[in-house]
Amino acid sequence: MSILLYILIGCLAGFLAGKFMKGGGFGLIGNLIVGIIGGVVGGFLFGLVGISSGGLIGSLITATVGAVVLLWIIGLVKN
Repeated sequence: MSILLYILIGCLAGFLAGKFMKGGGFGLIGNLIVGIIGGVVGGFLFGLVGISSGGLIGSLITATVGAVVLLWIIGLVKN
């Protein structure tokens, strides 16, 4: 995949994570950035558990899970 596609998947994942984590978001731009970073976090977490995801949908799920975890951790630190 190209870097542009990774960024687009991360942006969509950040948006979805912001919707899942009501009250835990940082606005549209903040959630998009968190989504991009969440893609890396999700890939790391899925690798630890031994889950492999492929394709566009698998990448989106991985990035969304990572972004939700990242928003949850940031919410803990923020309080």
